[in-house]
Amino acid sequence: MTESTITAKGQTTIPADIRAQVQAKPGTRLVWSVMPDGTIIVRAKSKSILDMAGLLEAPKGKHVRVEDMDPWR
Repeated sequence: MTESTITAKGQTTIPADIRAQVQAKPGTRLVWSVMPDGTIIVRAKSKSILDMAGLLEAPKGKHVRVEDMDPWR
């Protein structure tokens, strides 16, 4: 089990082996969640919404004009 210590300023260092496993680099954001039983889950937020560009394909034969997407017309 890997450990780190919280400093007087409330900071901690993520151990190198953990950083390597989640491919964390300077600037990687961490998402902290506290579970009802007191367990803390830390998730490395390494993907941007822009990384998802192009993942989905448009259905074939269904084309909608931008003007037809306006819900207020």
